Amino acid sequence: MSSLIAKIHASPTMAVLVVTGGGTQALADLLAVPGASKTVLEALVPYSDPALAEFLRTAPMQAVSVETAAAMAQAAYRRAQQLRDQVTTPVIGLACTATLATDRPKKGDHRAHVGLCTANSTIVYSLTLTKGARDRAGEERVVSNLVLNVLAEGCDQPGLPDLGLLPQERIERTLVGES
Repeated sequence: MSSLIAKIHASPTMAVLVVTGGGTQALADLLAVPGASKTVLEALVPYSDPALAEFLRTAPMQAVSVETAAAMAQAAYRRAQQLRDQVTTPVIGLACTATLATDRPKKGDHRAHVGLCTANSTIVYSLTLTKGARDRAGEERVVSNLVLNVLAEGCDQPGLPDLGLLPQERIERTLVGES
């Protein structure tokens, strides 16, 4: 993991990262490897509904959806453009919205949507986890691995070969918009 993060930090690309509901371990992982200031412009965790609505400047129809992940990534990208020190510094916006195992039974799927916004496009990577196969920490690790892989892609680096997915779990890629 640390070798992947070192490659991300060696990239010229800088990012604003926004996560809610899951993926927070990716932020800790990034900050634990020396050189994080070369990558991270800002990291935000708008965890409550009001905080997410304020970040997006509108309440999302559904907090954990492809549309919300795309909107979060696009807002993060705009913020990255504001925070970069030079116009020539490449930036990305990266976002994760997830619903994971918790202290009460959930009716819906445990899932995550990770959005990547670049100067050229917005792509969302969606993963539905096998409910009951992992505890909260296990689901968090898988989602954080996905966040780090998408960040590596945004920095033109190869990602982790093994995200910790179960055989029946797949990542779906949705192109939301092109610039």
